[in-house]
Amino acid sequence: MVSYKSKAVERIRLPSVEERERALEEAGYNVFNLAADDVYIDLLTDSGTGAMSDDQWAALHRGDESYAGSPSFERLESAVEDVMGFPYVIPAHQGRGAENVLYGTLLSEGDVVPNNTHFDTTRAHVANQGAEAADCPTEAAHDLSREEPFKGNFSVERAREVVSKVGAENVPVVISTITNNSTAGQPVSIENTRRVRAFADEIDATFVVDACRFAENAYFVHERENEYADATVAEIAREQLEYADAVVMSGKKDGLVNTGGFVATRDESLFERCKSRAILYEGFPTYGGMAGRDLEAMAVGLREAVEDAYIEDRIRQVRSLASMLEEAGIPIYEPAGGHAVYLDAGSFYPHLDSSEFPGQVLVCELYREGGVRGVELGSFAFPDSDRPELVRLAIPRRTYHREHFEHVLETAVDVYENRENVNGLRLATDPEIPELRHFTAELEPVSN
Repeated sequence: MVSYKSKAVERIRLPSVEERERALEEAGYNVFNLAADDVYIDLLTDSGTGAMSDDQWAALHRGDESYAGSPSFERLESAVEDVMGFPYVIPAHQGRGAENVLYGTLLSEGDVVPNNTHFDTTRAHVANQGAEAADCPTEAAHDLSREEPFKGNFSVERAREVVSKVGAENVPVVISTITNNSTAGQPVSIENTRRVRAFADEIDATFVVDACRFAENAYFVHERENEYADATVAEIAREQLEYADAVVMSGKKDGLVNTGGFVATRDESLFERCKSRAILYEGFPTYGGMAGRDLEAMAVGLREAVEDAYIEDRIRQVRSLASMLEEAGIPIYEPAGGHAVYLDAGSFYPHLDSSEFPGQVLVCELYREGGVRGVELGSFAFPDSDRPELVRLAIPRRTYHREHFEHVLETAVDVYENRENVNGLRLATDPEIPELRHFTAELEPVSN
């Protein structure tokens, strides 16, 4: 049963094969460089690309644009406390702005930061402070076919190894990302969150939850963690976040908005320290780079995100695409996560070495074949890592329908059937920040 209907539509167009070929070449074989009008089904990201509800659109008109003390901020502040349990809130223009505020406050040169798995901007912000990002995934995380309920969990055992090497005094922050985007959107259990909380206390570190997809994670807890079988998503989300000292949030995911984010904490001292950095980089602490109308929309979106009917629809749609692909024999990461389906590019192109970026090749072939834009999360996005070669098909919230996914399926099947006839790619340009090269680097085909 679907819990919403469409009230507005946008015309889309599939460019011709010749147009797609030309666009891909002009983009340097990096789909971030494509014009949106040249894309038919856009699964590049679920960040800020979803459709807002009628209540959110109505809230936009209530937005107060006062520089300081806006009542729109007060409504966001109230929503964050009610839904997530944090009384101190600092808005930012989006998630990476919030990361800059929080990690720029907490980290210094030489620090080491354990995380279940750092995503690209988090890793870059850690590196930008002169600190080192240490991934601590579970053993099952990189096993694409292993069926475990919480493959996104934080490995406390690996984190202890990190601490034993560098000393607890050099580990001021511990992060758990829910859901674990870099591990195929896999969820994190509350039991694991409790263990990470205890570990952070043991080494006297600040425990941060990257809460971008906290509502999706809560749905998996309800479904897979027996203790919470009778709890609502709202109740589960609130409890899981209670273990954190602070959260960093991109509202463009489970805030259900097109822009915005925030840092939230229970620590008044940390709040005061973050405010100074927020003023420097984002704006006054009651707007933080966001328009009042966007504060209003996110206040509504946070409450909608933990409604059981909404989140059931959300997860069901992701699973539907995953099932369609799996039934057609397309290799994917299993089980499907909360916001995307991840294709196994290594199985598509076993004849390509990681230096030839098989994931990026698959991204380009999906666009070339059907105008479908995904994103590579393998050796191109994460150089010098041993993670699998994955392509993420991120599903915007409340945007696409089954007919769109049928086109994605047909495209993936055609690409898979032609998998033996493609060559690799190599870097033509190499941006200065390796953690972010996949956003702007250009590539070129490798000749036979």
